[in-house]
Amino acid sequence: MKSNDQIKSKIPVGILGATGSVGQKFIELLAEHPWFEIAAVAASDRSAGKAYRDAAHWFMSKPLPSRIADMTVKACEPDLPCRIVFSGLDASVAGEIETNFAKAGYIVISNSRNHRSDPDVPILVPEVNADHLEIVKTQQNGQGAIITNPNCAATGLVVALKPLLDKFGLSKVNVVTMQAISGAGYPGVASLDIIDNVVPFIGGEEGKLESEPQKILGNYCDGRIEPAQFKVSASCNRVAVTDGHMECVSVKLARKPSANKIITEWKEFRSEPQRLKLPSAPANPLCYFEENNYPQPKLHRLLGDGMTVAIGRLRECPILDYKFVLLSHNTIRGAAGGAILNAELFVAKGGLETRK
Repeated sequence: MKSNDQIKSKIPVGILGATGSVGQKFIELLAEHPWFEIAAVAASDRSAGKAYRDAAHWFMSKPLPSRIADMTVKACEPDLPCRIVFSGLDASVAGEIETNFAKAGYIVISNSRNHRSDPDVPILVPEVNADHLEIVKTQQNGQGAIITNPNCAATGLVVALKPLLDKFGLSKVNVVTMQAISGAGYPGVASLDIIDNVVPFIGGEEGKLESEPQKILGNYCDGRIEPAQFKVSASCNRVAVTDGHMECVSVKLARKPSANKIITEWKEFRSEPQRLKLPSAPANPLCYFEENNYPQPKLHRLLGDGMTVAIGRLRECPILDYKFVLLSHNTIRGAAGGAILNAELFVAKGGLETRK
């Protein structure tokens, strides 16, 4: 088990799909990371061979680091000078490329959906299911491995549900999302479609939100992940907010506690990343607000450097048991930041040594 002070030298990493929106967020978050150092950026054949500054339309809030700007973009071939690669590839191409890297001995930390349903691939949220990392040992990828993070809307949801499931049991979940436009990538949603409007459909999103939480919150036993047995009904909407997915959630619990007991469980919730003091782990995975008009994306999406899930408005539900509102940063907690935390957990657990 490694801690911060046991990482003596930075670990070289690569980024697949480095010119896209998720790839750029990886670069922004990894630029000054204490454990990892970007050794390679890779993208499509259209970008390969160019300097990164010429291949990418940089639109992150922080300036493009000059060291990365000068890098030559590589093709997405498994000959990069690193062992860990972060994948921000589009789902249309991610599946085969990620498989090729894993079979070549790379540890693929993926943000793409392609391998999430594979029975031997974990959908990892370190505060929720750190033990699921064990299933990587059953993968038929030699020294390599594939580890995925969830759909961006599922991430905040499962962090909020974890204490409820563990303490009170969970049988039904209804969730209505209001998802930020950054979740559609760049250039994303056309301005005339989203200004003064709400789009009540996001392709494929509801299916992911109705299936991924059960695997994430399932039990790992004897080399298998047994999905949790609660049902989810999801309705997903795109709204005119830049970053931060809001979700209105109703839950049916096996044992109905007081509202104060639920809030206490949320406030006290800590898990493996906090115990290990992983660099990207927020001190508080969940933050509950008493104010009736909180959380709000503009005010709270960057709590815990974008890794804390904000919750508010817990009250009784006349149909199920309780309802509440949650907010999570979709491109940090729900994408690049979550994937980086997955890699930190893998390293801290000695994964690089066991996959030699």
